[in-house]
Amino acid sequence: MRPKSEHIRKFIVDHVEKHPNDIPKLTADTFGVTRQSIHRHLEILIDDEILEAEGGTRDRKYKLKRTVWTDTLELRNHQDEDLVYRDYVEPHLNGLSENVLRICHYGFTEMFNNGIDHSGGDQATISILRTARTTCLIIKDNGVGIFEKLKKATGLGDDRSVFLKLSKGKLTTDPDRHTGQGIFFTSRMFDMFTVAANHYLFGHLEDFQDWFIEHSPTDETGTRIKLEIVNDTSRTSREIFDRYADLESDDYAFSKTHVPLTLAKFGVDGLISRSAAKRVLARFESFKEIFLDFSGVDSIGHSFADEIFRVFSLQNPGIVIIVIGANEVVSVEINRAKRAGKN
Repeated sequence: MRPKSEHIRKFIVDHVEKHPNDIPKLTADTFGVTRQSIHRHLEILIDDEILEAEGGTRDRKYKLKRTVWTDTLELRNHQDEDLVYRDYVEPHLNGLSENVLRICHYGFTEMFNNGIDHSGGDQATISILRTARTTCLIIKDNGVGIFEKLKKATGLGDDRSVFLKLSKGKLTTDPDRHTGQGIFFTSRMFDMFTVAANHYLFGHLEDFQDWFIEHSPTDETGTRIKLEIVNDTSRTSREIFDRYADLESDDYAFSKTHVPLTLAKFGVDGLISRSAAKRVLARFESFKEIFLDFSGVDSIGHSFADEIFRVFSLQNPGIVIIVIGANEVVSVEINRAKRAGKN
């Protein structure tokens, strides 16, 4: 069992980013000790170069000390992503546990390889940002931008169609050489995964199993991928693979996916028409089990529900659609479509 002092310092490290001004009070209240005692712990963390402090006694702010390393590589001279990881990334990840190193290796090599094969750029800048709490890997290329590349390669006319298909997995512009699984699995291994390109920021938060989209006003070209993981996470890459694999099949295939329907809302149409349903259903035949997530969806149209839960289900009896996050209004439409399919 850890000594109380270790628990106190870990609490400070875990919470200081959200409480830079009041971390002494928050910690003292949490552990039932004096502020004077907490200040001794803060000074130890500063001496150990884990924390930094700025400001006077009354308005002092604390933050995690961050180390940053960066380098720019010519892609034509670095075509082997595993060697780039070994020579440029791994030396800066000392002290991380084996499970975290495996996740970093998988995520970095998958994303760097995407830059080599798909970006159309000739340079990539690698950055590693580390604190006592998190490790962040950033890959920035100077290519055309992933969202624009996918739109042109797949013929998708709407940006949100790209985001929706990316969230499902198995989307690639080069099926002969790529499975399209890299972004899907990488996004779920890291605590935060973001892709910035073509004036959009598209990301996934593992804690909430959720995707988000933001407009990015930046004029920078290319694609910037950010992978952030908590240093002491117990998560493993095998755990993530198992979550979406058919464990009973001989080939251990990637057969399950999670589809957040908030990404499928297109303008005034929302989730009303059969066309909207068909966009959601695209490439469902690639999976055996689909978690259709209605979290954040207030209502759906009768035609939308009918296309998915009657028409598609009758045509694809071997594909299981599991509804999660549906409110009462949405559930009524889903159940109505399912009953119609049984008549």
